[in-house]
Amino acid sequence: MATTPPAEPGLSVRGVSLRFGGITVLDDVSFDAPRGGILGLVGPNGAGKTSLFNCISGHYQPTAGSILVGGTETVRTPAWRMARLGLARTFQHPALRLDATVLENVMLGAHSWLPGGPVSWALRLPTTRRHERQARDRALELLERTGLGWAAHTPADELSHGLHKGVELCRALLSRPSLLLLDEPAAGLSHGEVEALISTVREVRQEFDLTVVVVEHHMGLISALTDRVVVLDHGAKLMEGTAAEAQSDPRVVEAYLGKEVGAA
Repeated sequence: MATTPPAEPGLSVRGVSLRFGGITVLDDVSFDAPRGGILGLVGPNGAGKTSLFNCISGHYQPTAGSILVGGTETVRTPAWRMARLGLARTFQHPALRLDATVLENVMLGAHSWLPGGPVSWALRLPTTRRHERQARDRALELLERTGLGWAAHTPADELSHGLHKGVELCRALLSRPSLLLLDEPAAGLSHGEVEALISTVREVRQEFDLTVVVVEHHMGLISALTDRVVVLDHGAKLMEGTAAEAQSDPRVVEAYLGKEVGAA
């Protein structure tokens, strides 16, 4: 009887190391993020989580190792090309154009799939205008579903830090990703905003069949949202398992969580 081969992971990290001069930032890190799953990266400041994100997203080139997004090797692929491979990312500190409206910021996420180039965009050809309308409609839809529809035409600098996080998430989703990296999405959010974020990420993961990898210190979010976690310690993988297993692992308690274990 023929068997179905296992699905290719949404993200595969193999033996990734990163060194700056004589400093080892990442040391032989390996893990898979199953396609359609939500994986958490856990660790204190300086553990290497954001550096690993920078390697995955093409902002850093690893010293050694392999990174596959949907089965495609991406090491040495520049960051600006990663969106075309299906990767989208948010940042600890949202990178928005504060002088532009919320809608204009979200529409920047369509650059990876809008057809044509600078010439056709400048000439405002009919095909270009049609696709721009599609991008605008989709951007407005995303803003509505995340509770930000009211702010579409508001300058971004008039919104709070927490709302900037929502705008950046909408921009990432507009790029039509298959792999979504969330870098501390709960930082600066209220309890209610965290609950709304958990619900939104669950919904979009299912609707768009996304693989999600999230870096977060908020253990309540990690416990509620993720299927599995990878725990980093000084740039190396300490353990991998469920959030509950991580919180009960003595090594993790000692190295990372301490008094934060079980905190919301």
